[in-house]
Amino acid sequence: MADLSPLRQRVVSAAVLLPVAVAAVWLGGWAYAGLVIVAGALMAWEWARMVYGRPWGVEMALLAGAVVSTGVAAMIVPVAYVFVLATVFWGAAVAFAAVARRDLVWHLLATPYICLPIVALILLRRDPDLGLAVILWLFCVIWATDICAYFTGRTLGGPKLAPRASPNKTWSGLAGGVVGAAAVGVATAMILGQGSVVALAAFSGALAVAGQGGDIAESAIKRRFGVKDSSKLIPGHGGVMDRVDGLVAAAVVALAVGWLRSGGQSAAHGALVW
Repeated sequence: MADLSPLRQRVVSAAVLLPVAVAAVWLGGWAYAGLVIVAGALMAWEWARMVYGRPWGVEMALLAGAVVSTGVAAMIVPVAYVFVLATVFWGAAVAFAAVARRDLVWHLLATPYICLPIVALILLRRDPDLGLAVILWLFCVIWATDICAYFTGRTLGGPKLAPRASPNKTWSGLAGGVVGAAAVGVATAMILGQGSVVALAAFSGALAVAGQGGDIAESAIKRRFGVKDSSKLIPGHGGVMDRVDGLVAAAVVALAVGWLRSGGQSAAHGALVW
């Protein structure tokens, strides 16, 4: 796509990838889990490329192993064991860093940064009643946040939200993103026909803040290591991490809140029905 303008590259990439993602979400099961795991493995490759300066090596193998193992475990074993397995890989990564005497802090961050969202996205979709609804809602919340934040920020401008990490983001853009996400919450509650419309709108707005926080965090990591994009895997969009930075943060928050509200019974129900 080198001969296409950046905007056309983005449109073509979205036209190819969006139907695949939506179809996987709709099908659920291993079709969906497989897509999430592949995305996680690509994120591991991007992290190793960006943070360690080499996309292949022991670091990348540890991260990819953690992603695949915890992703598969999230589909087939009780929830508690998933996090035990993730902790084992996290400990192995930290032990390797300690022995190698380099990049300890980034080994501490890598496994939870990549694996927790993968597990969250799979566990939320596993719910037999609201799994499909909660993932579609989550996707729409992040899409609405990004679109509304972009256009509101460009239109209104104003003070910068995080000038050092992400100089293009503004407080007005964040406000617009929260309003867009809240509107998705209202529509979702009305479609479901259960729970509080106001409460789900408020929680959707909170996830918009979490999503923007994830976006800023990834931007800060890229600036720390002097790269513009996590990779060039998606023409016009950058890398996988660049495209899902908001989603991964929102998914972890949605899972945590959903579990707490449901007493560990149904994270999807706890996140959607207020």
